Order: sequence, then C-alpha cells, then structure tokens
Amino acid sequence: MKMDSDLLHSPAVGLAEEEEADMNDWKLPLAFMKKRHSEKIEGCKALAQSWRMKDRMKTVSVALVLCLNVGVDPPDVVKTSPCARLECWIDPLSMSPQKALETIGANLQKQYENWQPRARYKQSLDPTVDEVKKLCTSLRRNAKEERVLFHYNGHGVPRPTVNGEIWVFNKNYTQYIPLSIYDLQTWMGSPSIFVYDCSNAGIIVKSFKQFALQREQELEVAAINPSHPLAQMPLPPSMKNCIQLAACEASELLPMNPDLPADLFTSCLTTPIKIALRWFCMQKSAKLVPGVTLDLIEKIPGRLNDRRTPLGELNWIFTAITDTIAWNVLPRDLFQKLFRQDLLVASLFRNFLLAERIMRSYNCTPVSSPRLPPTYMHAMWQAWDLAVDICLSQLPTIIEEGTAFRHSPFFAEQLTAFQVWLTMGVENRNPPEQLPIVLQVLLSQVHRLRALDLLGRFLDLGPWAVSLALSVGIFPYVLKLLQSSARELRPLLVFIWAKILAVDSSCQADLVKDNGHKYFLSVLADSYMPAEHRTMAVFILAVIVNSYNTGQEACLQGNLIANCLEQLSDPHPLLRQWVAICLGRIWQNFDPARWCGVRDSAHEKLYTLLSDPIPEVRCAAVFALGTFVGNSAERTDHSTTIDHNVAMMLAQLINDGSPVVRKELVVALSHLVVQYESNFCTVALQFIEEEKNYTVPSPANTTEPGNLTPVSPAIPRLRSVNSYTNIRAATTARNLNKSLQNLNLNEEGGPAAFSPGNLSTSSSASSTLGSPDNDEYILSFETIDKMRRVSSYSSLNSLIGVSFNSVYTQIWRVLLHLAADPFPEVSDLAMKVLNSIAYKATMNARPQRILDSGSLTQSAPASPTSKGTHIHQAGGSPPMPSTSSSSLTNEVPKPPTREQPATRPPYTPTLGGQAPHSHQFPRTRKMFDKGPEQAAEDSDEPGGHRNYISLALQTGLCDWSAKYFAQPVMKIPEEHDLESQVRMERQWRFLRNTRVRRQSRCITQRGVSRLDDQIFINRNPGVPSVVKFHPFNTCIAVADKDSICFWDWEKGERLDYFYNGNPRYTRITAMEYLNGHDCSLLLTATDDGALRIWKNFADQKNPEMVTAWQGLSDMLPTTRGAGMVVDWEQETGLLMTSGDVRVVRIWDTDREMKVQDIPTGADSCVTSLSCDSQRSLIVAGLGDGSVRVFDRRMGPNECRVMTYREHGAWVVKAHLQKETDGHIISVSVNGDVRFFEPRTPDSINVLQTVKGLTALDIHPQANLFACGSMNQFIAVYNANGDVISNIKYYDGFMGQRIGAISCLAFHPYWPHLAVGSNDYYMSIYSAEKRLR
Repeated sequence: MKMDSDLLHSPAVGLAEEEEADMNDWKLPLAFMKKRHSEKIEGCKALAQSWRMKDRMKTVSVALVLCLNVGVDPPDVVKTSPCARLECWIDPLSMSPQKALETIGANLQKQYENWQPRARYKQSLDPTVDEVKKLCTSLRRNAKEERVLFHYNGHGVPRPTVNGEIWVFNKNYTQYIPLSIYDLQTWMGSPSIFVYDCSNAGIIVKSFKQFALQREQELEVAAINPSHPLAQMPLPPSMKNCIQLAACEASELLPMNPDLPADLFTSCLTTPIKIALRWFCMQKSAKLVPGVTLDLIEKIPGRLNDRRTPLGELNWIFTAITDTIAWNVLPRDLFQKLFRQDLLVASLFRNFLLAERIMRSYNCTPVSSPRLPPTYMHAMWQAWDLAVDICLSQLPTIIEEGTAFRHSPFFAEQLTAFQVWLTMGVENRNPPEQLPIVLQVLLSQVHRLRALDLLGRFLDLGPWAVSLALSVGIFPYVLKLLQSSARELRPLLVFIWAKILAVDSSCQADLVKDNGHKYFLSVLADSYMPAEHRTMAVFILAVIVNSYNTGQEACLQGNLIANCLEQLSDPHPLLRQWVAICLGRIWQNFDPARWCGVRDSAHEKLYTLLSDPIPEVRCAAVFALGTFVGNSAERTDHSTTIDHNVAMMLAQLINDGSPVVRKELVVALSHLVVQYESNFCTVALQFIEEEKNYTVPSPANTTEPGNLTPVSPAIPRLRSVNSYTNIRAATTARNLNKSLQNLNLNEEGGPAAFSPGNLSTSSSASSTLGSPDNDEYILSFETIDKMRRVSSYSSLNSLIGVSFNSVYTQIWRVLLHLAADPFPEVSDLAMKVLNSIAYKATMNARPQRILDSGSLTQSAPASPTSKGTHIHQAGGSPPMPSTSSSSLTNEVPKPPTREQPATRPPYTPTLGGQAPHSHQFPRTRKMFDKGPEQAAEDSDEPGGHRNYISLALQTGLCDWSAKYFAQPVMKIPEEHDLESQVRMERQWRFLRNTRVRRQSRCITQRGVSRLDDQIFINRNPGVPSVVKFHPFNTCIAVADKDSICFWDWEKGERLDYFYNGNPRYTRITAMEYLNGHDCSLLLTATDDGALRIWKNFADQKNPEMVTAWQGLSDMLPTTRGAGMVVDWEQETGLLMTSGDVRVVRIWDTDREMKVQDIPTGADSCVTSLSCDSQRSLIVAGLGDGSVRVFDRRMGPNECRVMTYREHGAWVVKAHLQKETDGHIISVSVNGDVRFFEPRTPDSINVLQTVKGLTALDIHPQANLFACGSMNQFIAVYNANGDVISNIKYYDGFMGQRIGAISCLAFHPYWPHLAVGSNDYYMSIYSAEKRLR
C-alpha cells in the first residue's frame, strides 16, 4: 500500500490511486483520542437513589367493622326490588340474622387473609361507639408504629353525614348512633388505612381531610404557644400518613343491580379475580365465548397462588397488569409509597384499579386518598380482557372433557413488546410500559432467560434505565436469583449486577448479607467463563470490597486474592485492570488482606503489570501497590522491606508516558510518605539545606541575544487555557504553583501577579515559613526545580540496586521530579505531598530560629489543616476567594504581560491568610510545643495532618473506570454509526483532504518556477522559533519561546494565542500536528525534554492540554544545543524523539510508553530526525556533521546501518524521502546540500547554497528547498540546485528588509513557504498567482 506522499510524484495519477489515498485516511490510526484523553478522570455523578424504601411497612392489625343489621334496611336508602343482596358472596337472608352476620364476618376475614395472612384480625359486628373505640385503641397499642387497617361496611346504617360522622348502633339496636371521624382518627392514630364500603362514602374522605388539617393547625398553635389550652391536652396524632379507599363519591349511591354483590367495592378489593370474571361474563362481548356461564366460572380449576393453574395464572396476569398500569400512570414517589411499601396496601390498590373500572360502568366513582389519576380506560385493560377471554374459552372443554390447560401467551407477547421498544427506539422517549411485567416474568422459569436478557439490554441504556428498573422494584428479584445454580443465567446476572452496582454501589451491603458475593467469586474462578463476564464479576467484587469492611472480610474468606492473582496475566486488558483495582481495594486499610497478599507475593505478581501496554492497566497496578503500602497497621522489618521494594519498583514509572499513570504514582508514593513520615522529614531537611547552599546558574540568565524576547509593550492578551490550571506562569519568574500558594519575589524584585484563581482555600499543604526577609520558603516551584537539578538527576537511571537507607532519598527525588512534571495535575499532586512533608519538617526542626513576635501576640493554630484566621497582621493582602479545590479553576496564566503591578508589602500571608509561622511563637518555645494559646481542637495535629495528605490525594481513576459499566456497552459507538454527526464531520474532513491533495498536486506537477509571491505577513506576539503548517486547513502554528500563536494564512487573521506552560528557562524547539488528517492535535517539544499535546486550539473553544510527558529525561536545556527534535509517523503512531542526548528514543503513543532507545553512537547532539515507516528507517543529522541511518527493526548494537561523515559542520536538516527508493537529503550550516542513497556509502550529488545557514526546509512534493540565512535573506532552490527565488524585502510598507531568519517551513502539499524572522514578523510566500 503506497503512502499518499508517494502518489504525488507520479505524473499521471489515476482516479483509483486517489481513492486509495482517501481510503488511507480512513485506515490511519488516531493518536491520543481515547477516553482517558477526552474525558475528565472522575466518576459519574451519583444519582439520587429514591428506589430504596426508606421505611418499609407492614399492616399488622385489621379491624373489620360491619354494620349490617341483617333484615332491617336503613331509613334513608330506598332499595330496588330485586336488589343486590350478597355480602362477602353470602346471601344474608338464607340463614338466621345472627348466623348470617357471623358468617359474613368470618368470610370477610378469610378474603383479607388471602392478601395478608399474618395480620391480627378483629371483627366488630354491629358494634356500639364504645366497642369501636375499644377495638381501635387496642389495635393501635399493639401495632406501635406499624399500619392498622379499618374496614367499615355501612350497608345496614344511614349514609355518612356532612358533619363527618358515620353510624353505628346503641346497645339494644333501637337507635343509630353517630361516630365522629375526628374521634376515629384519634383512636386509630397513624399510619392507618381506611376502607369505606357505603353510599356517599366520598363525604367521609372529605371530612377526614378537614379534620386532619384542623389537627395540624392545633399542633402548630400548641407548638408556638405552650400556655395555650390546646397545649395542655394530649397531642392529637398527625394524620399525614393515612390512606383512604371509598366506594363512591360524596353524592353517589352504591349500585343495586341484583346480578352484583351488595358489597361490590369490598369484592373488588378482596376477591378481584372472581368479580372480574363475573363482570366479564355480564358484558355483551361475553356472548363471543359460548358456553361460559356464571356457574361455570365458579368451577375454574386451580389455586390463586399456584401460577401453573388457570386460576393462578389469571391472578398472576392480573397482578402484572394492574402493577403496570399504576407504574405508567402514577408519579414515581406515589407509586413507591402505595405499590411497594406495604404488601397489603399494594394489593388493595391494585384491586382498587379494578374497582374503578367495574364500578364506573355502574356510574359509581371510587375515591382514594391520596387521589389517583383515572386508570379505567388504560390500554392494558384490553390485554386483561384478552387474557380472560383466552382462559374462559378453554373452560368448557377442560371441565367437561378434562383436556389440558393451554397457558396464556400474555407474558411472551409483553416481552416481545418490550423487545420492540428496545430495538426500535430513539434515545429520548417515554420508558417502556412493560417494565413491571418483565419483573413479574422473572418469577417464571419458562420466560426467565429471555426476561433477564431483555432486562440487561434495557439496563445497558444508561444510569437512567438502572434507576427506573430499581424504582419498579427489580432489586429483590435479582438478589434472589443469585441463589439459582443455573449456569445459563450467570452471564446475564453478572451483567445486570454490574450495571446496578455501577450506578448504585450501596447495594454492596445487601449482597454480602445474602451471600451474593459467593456467586460472583465462583464466576470469577470459572475459567470457562468468557473474559468479559469475569471482568464484570471482578468489577462487582471490587465494589463489594470498596471501603466496606464486612465485604472485605467476606471476600477474603472467599479466596478473592488468590483468584485475582491467577488472572493478572489474562489477555483481556479490562479484566487485568479490574483485577488490579479489586486487589487494591480489598487490602485498602485492611491488614489481614495485605498479609494474605504478602503470602501469595501479590506485590511481585503486580510488578508485571507496571509495564503493561495499556496505560489504564498500569494505572490500576500502581493503585493496587499504593494501597498495599498504604496500610496504617504497625510495621515490622519484613513489611518495611516489602514497602521499600514496592517503592523502588514504582519509582521506575517516573517517566511513564501517561499522566494518568504518573498521577496514580504520586498518590501511591504519598501513602508511603505518610507511613514513613519521620524518615521523609529528615530527607526533606537535608534537601532544603543543600539547596540553600547551592546556586544553580539558570540557563535563562545566559541567553544569547538571538533567543531573547525583546521587551515589547504591545504583547497582546492571550486566551485562557482550561486544563492548564497551573499558575507556573503567573509572573515573570513563574514561581506560583497552583496548588502551592507561596509567593516569592522574582529575580528582578518585581512583585508577583495575583489572579483570583491563585489562592485556593483548600490546599492547606504549604505555608510560608521563615523570617520576614523572605530568605526561606517552603518549597516553591522554583526551589523544587532547583533541588531537582542539584540532586544530579542522572542517578535516577540507576535507581534499582541502591542500598535501602537511601530509599527515602530516592523517593524524595522521584517526587521532586514529578513536581516538575509537564502535566499540571501531576505536578500539583506532587507539590502537595512535598510541601506537606517540608511543612512538618520545618515546623519540627526550626523553632530555635523563630524571631520574637513583637506586636504579633495573637496566635494562629499551627495545624496545617486549620484555616488561618488573621489576615492583615503583617500588612498582607487578604487571600482571594476561590473554589474548594485548585483544580476547579479555569483561569490560566499567560506569558507575562510585562507590566509591573503596584508594589506590595514586604510579604503576603499565604493559604487562607495564615501569617508565616515565624511570627506566631515567642523565641522560648520548646521544640515540639504548640505555640501560645493553642486551640484545643488542634491538639491531635499529627493525626489530623496525616489524614490531610492521604485523604486529599486521590485521582478518581477507579470511579472513572467504573463509569465504563454505567455507560451503554452494546451501543454502536458514534464513530461507527454511519448516520452520526461525528461520522459526517469525519467524511467531510477526508473529502477536504482529497481536494487539497488533488489541487496541490496539479500545481506541483506543472513545476514551480518562482516562489516569492507574499500571500501573508503579520507581526507575531513573540519571536517565531518554530513554524508549522496544518496539512489540510488554512491554519499555521507559530511558536515563540513558550507560547503558540495560530494564524489563518488565507484570511490573514489571528485565531489563537496561548501559553505552552514550559518553565521559563526552556524554549519550544519543535512542533508536530498529530492526526492532521482528522481531529488535529498539536504536539510541542521543549528543550528540557518535555512533550505537551494540545487540542481545541484555533477554534472558538479554549485550548486544552490532552497529555504531557517527559519525552527525554537527562536533557539539560542549553541555548546552544539542538533542543529537542521530533518526527511523527501517523501510520504507526510512533514518535521519534532526540536532541541534546545520545539516543533516539521512540515512543508508542498508543501504549503511551517508550518502546526503544537507539544509541546514536556519537558525542554530539541530534539536530534533525526523519523517518519512513515503510522501510523502518530513521535518519538523524547530528551536530558533528555526521548523518546516521538507523534500522529500528534491529537490536541496539547493530541498528546503525550507515554513517555519512561528509559534512564538516552542524547538520541543519536531514530529510528522508518517503518513496520506496527515496534518497536522504542533508544540509549543513555551511550550505552544502548532499544527496545520499541509503545503500551506498558516498553521496550521489552535492549542491552548494548560501553560507551562514540558520534554517532550511525541503518541500516533500515539489522538489524544492528553501534556505534562510542570518544575513537576512531567503533563497529557494529547485532540485537541480538553481535559485528560483531570492527574498530580501517584505512587500508593502516601504519594502522593509527581512530580519535574520529564525525558522522556515514548507506546506506539506501547497507550494507555500512560511518564514519567521527575529524582527517578530511571520510571512508566507507562494508560487505565482496564475499557477495557484
């Protein structure tokens, strides 16, 4: 497969090749576009969990009050003849009145017992007021806080009154006696449920509410005014928690149809299937089911609670349908309260929906409080009618001929409807109606597998779906299923549980309580399980043991550690990652697990993951080793040895390519620092002393004029950059680190600039210490950087094999190194750890140098965790308010605007305004005492402080990793979805690329005879040091010493300017566009070996740092060196780096790790790199004039395949042409251009160009090269060495002379040449207009 660039040389490029070039765009891998680069590393927002019942309740007592007075009709109701007679399916006139009354009472009790067999039932038949009172008060007394039910049948007494009374009898049944609802409320108390089966029942509900309100007001009065007579009475119970069900509205009479029972409402509530079938048969449509009579209905075989029988199945379907209607119609919280909190209440309300349907057909409207929306017309009732129809149509043959019962297709059909919803839908729509039915189906073995599969697919839609399923009440069902031994359910249950725990980790306790963890332990140990299911199992276990001691113990006994260790080398990366996280969590603050790990040499087995190709896996391994050493139990020699071993292994990751890994590394080392605090304090003191006695000449002070940025008042304001939360650039001296609010006068004595983001009130890590003349600070960025350079950094390479006394010194050095990390979040964390220790060390060791506190008699607490209170003591400015954590501010530093702010007082208190401690203690203070008037709550200072460092430091890695399980796993990613916006944009970009390639090829094939048409000129904010054209759009990046400016060369306008974030003594020496064909990123390399990658530049968003790492360690920034040189291979994702070092280091950006170090074999720096992925060749130009060719497929000793020594001086550029037989073109400072054929030892051609060369570039397509000279001109040559253009003057403004050329670059496709010169100007020259 040929690369795009070779096509551009063949004169007749056919259409096919052009299409191939487009295909190549699709095939090119993308660098730094993984989730860890595009997202913030943090967990998902916790959803408010409303599904858990705060207070599950039981109805423990039931009062059945029947006022029937059989044989005597009440005076205010005129009954029809014939009239509805049956009460509880008994005709009261078929036996003596007393017997009838007792039989009806007993029957009613039986009907209720079907729904709640365990309650205490008390009947009160034709009672007096006193009997009712006695009954209610005794039931409430026994029920305590639980619910009591009051069932009232008033068919033998007058209708309720408007004053809120129902009727009972006097002792000898000569009078009807009113009973006030107010009294009933008082006796029944709360929580209660009331059922009223009588005419005009709605009146009772209204009165009840009025009385309840009256009570609330009385309570309020009594509360406000204790002397009020109301306050002297016993407090009336609040009736907020009461539920009422009434048979009809206030103005309605009960139906009297003789085909119906008289207590139709009670029948619907307590015998729903029986009444529903009778009602079905009374409808006209029932004629469609021949042979079914009311007598036949009585003979339906089966039991209500046996789902395999016809009656049981109907009951099951009825439950599913009423539940579904309620879930779809009711607000969620009301549904929870009425249908999930209490079994009896849920049954009554499900049956109430039926009552509404049946009674409305007789012009009667049942009422409830809380009121429900009308449900009698819901579509699901049609499904019920169909199910009844199917069941009844089989009845005659089943009863007469004994044929087998065919089960209803209802559940299968509902699952299909659910499946259709899942497959056909768009994102934002109503939840599927069938969800509660899926829940019911989990009970059936026949449909269970399918239901679990669909449920899993539903939960996969995201956290909202999980919340919905939990609110329906799925939890107890899936918990119960963990007791099943069916292997085919395992993958489904593991998937479902992973989804639940990713959204709500509080379920860990339920799982352990029900031994659910054993299920997942067995899945994890089952080697026949596919890796993704074991991954989910280990994720579930990692949640179970997360900060939950009972879970840790249970899993430790279940052999979790050995299980995990066996899977550390699994080929599936996500499994390796979660196995490591799970190990890290099981021994986090749990010593037995740690020792179990020691016995299985867990730490040694984890070491292999430290070099894993996947950064997230390395990260998880670092996390696990960090918690391994971070246990606070007592230390023995054995465990100290282990800690040291682990620390030295971790130290090797100091230059890992991924910031996620290095952040985790800082946290892991901080655990060690907390464990061995006193040892680290000693080391810190040594370093602080050493640093004070040593001055490092900063390269910035010896800058040569060419690189010095002249002071210009016109430097424009830059854009702020989101991720660069680091205030390293807040002043000319750039010494304000974001997490380290210490202020330091810069060299010129200029004041430090302040921005509101600078002071964070939460980072109490550092605080200024020392005498007022500022001679001694706790580690500022400057100090740390100096320490880092003092402690000869090369020793890090030989880290391993040091004697153990110096482990602490080595780790301190690692932390110093990490504090200067190019990625802000890493350096912030490391600064916190270093300053925390430096603070302790200085506090403990320096009281003897403390000055007499003179006027400062107040004392600030010495604890670093306390917020200081006195701010203005020494004339300092108050701290600026800020968000709780420094990483939340989006303000970002800019290169200094070189305007001096007003001078400030001698020093400023830092950190929440604590004045430096040297002012707080009198001189006579004992070494470890607290200082005068120390606040009592700070007496536990060391403990408090220890917590400060360990609690404050965490990376969010585990929560972020868990987010994977909360997000859809089965959905097609957007980039593969042909209809998605992402895909369309990509397609557009690739079409644009093709157009650029095609049009530019037309021009270059015709030949470029001149190149001096100035198409762009502008003054850059800083002296251009590197320029780079974007390959396909009209944007050009221009770097000065530490910032990057973007220009649109077609429109001639500036798009962006932002600060790169490199320390002040370093400069940007190279830039590359990564993924230029698609979502471009910009890589900048600085001469201290740091690489930074930016996104969102040159558009309307704020530039953000994607990642940054130390590409080359041991680089000492010098002004005379080559700095850092890079070359990028998009096809392989490899980045070649070199410069003032003796190796060419190759980074694999996919793995974010170093894959190869190729020794250059020379004593001078590498000045230019060029590679060709097809031939695996790398060409390096060196400062000694040699050009070296390496084949990276060979070992380090034989990979140098050719060395050309024909140049006598510094090689400015070595270029390897990308064709299969491409030549090497190299040019030295002396202007001699040499052409080499990689297989021959001598040059095949030499051309002489200008002397005093400062910059040179070669056009990859047009066979042109351009030379820039310090003598202020540019010469452009063609392949034969003929000068085609000589540029000395700018066009326009009086033809000013071009400055000394600092950099130049050709466009990869167009015949454009960009030139930057020392006079700040950036110009672009192109071929003649007629060509373009």
